[in-house]
Amino acid sequence: MSDPICETEMPEALKQDERLRALCLSGSLPLQDYIKMITDIGFGTVEIRAKRAYRILDPKNYATDKLIYIESVEVCAIKDPMPADGPCVFTGKTAIYFGTEAYFDDNKGHVLMPNQPLSICDKTAGALASLNREDIFISGTTFFYDGGGCC
Repeated sequence: MSDPICETEMPEALKQDERLRALCLSGSLPLQDYIKMITDIGFGTVEIRAKRAYRILDPKNYATDKLIYIESVEVCAIKDPMPADGPCVFTGKTAIYFGTEAYFDDNKGHVLMPNQPLSICDKTAGALASLNREDIFISGTTFFYDGGGCC
């Protein structure tokens, strides 16, 4: 699915704007609120496939006193069982093991082969980062994910 998101609080006048409602923009939410809404209704896996610029709402054309930047987010939400430790949300992070062993296994289902990028969910990225290993690189969020991840 694809929906508009907006990190700026949408003014009440814009929430009620019929033009924006017709464009599906009046209900734009911050990304984290959007993800929470999806996981709260039982989607155990959320994949952010892409995030890109979409629209600007400006004071000349809309009832706002500042520019409001709206992005489009493409999401694949999978209604699989909710993991006991919370949903798997993929935002485009990758782990790369570059140690001297044949592989790294965290004994939680994540096996990293040397210099082979593995797409990981944000929860796994946090768990791997907390190990403070010097031989595992974890990329930042890219908001690009095309499947094949850790969970």
